[in-house]
Amino acid sequence: MDPTKESPHHSPTEIAADDHLRSQYVRQLLGDHSRQQLSPEDAAPRVLVQFWDDADNVPSDVRACMETWAPMKVLGFTRLLFDDSSARRFINKHLDTSHVAAFDACTHPAMRADYFRLCYVLRQGGVYVDADDEYQGGDFEALVHDGRLRVQALCYDIASDGMVDVASAITDEAYDGRIFYVNNNPLIAGPANPVIALALANATEALTRRPQGARGIQSLTGPGNLTTALVQYAAEIDVLGGAYDFEVLMNWDDFAVSKWPLAYRDDERNWRNWVRGETIPRSEKEERS
Repeated sequence: MDPTKESPHHSPTEIAADDHLRSQYVRQLLGDHSRQQLSPEDAAPRVLVQFWDDADNVPSDVRACMETWAPMKVLGFTRLLFDDSSARRFINKHLDTSHVAAFDACTHPAMRADYFRLCYVLRQGGVYVDADDEYQGGDFEALVHDGRLRVQALCYDIASDGMVDVASAITDEAYDGRIFYVNNNPLIAGPANPVIALALANATEALTRRPQGARGIQSLTGPGNLTTALVQYAAEIDVLGGAYDFEVLMNWDDFAVSKWPLAYRDDERNWRNWVRGETIPRSEKEERS
């Protein structure tokens, strides 16, 4: 289904705002291989950026994940680790006070990581990867040879309450119970990317309107926010009959996989537990170990 054709009365903003239309629009993007692609002239900077809220106290198992990216130096990449303090300094230097205030309004480390990556990649460009991803190899040159935005495709199956293979899901006609979206990990682009600019603007506005304590990480700053921005941007291109200048990856696992299990996933540092309120306080967890 092409949401823009089936429901021509829906504007790009309306498609992006509607959960069902947005999901099916992403599915359409993934299955459409005929669309002409534009490639920005400038390559994405060879900078690998990661975040942990306290750089001096990265858990050993997370640190081990981060160290799998050491081979990137051979490929000419600079590796940078930011935390709450250094991320805030970056935002204060490169953006304005509204962005600093929005960062300060983020109520969980994962939310601050989400918000910071938008700020960094918008201003500097580069490759942002979550700290708990393990590098698998793969030809990174294919991801950074131009400045095109590259994000990962995901598909969630409601019935099984789990993720499913995207490539298989887009060819399955029984897709009503599945949610297609894009992840904000990795986030690869040259500077000043319009999709990231829109996602950052939306997150900043939402955080400004929400009181401290908001727990909607997915929609406020995470994949839901980025998916909304990408769909609106792409649907606007459709209206104009233009070419896309982004790529939605279905093979990110060739480059990196998220490591399970890790100790932090059992307590409030895991945003999923925190959002649901299903946390083992860290102090209690440490007493058990």
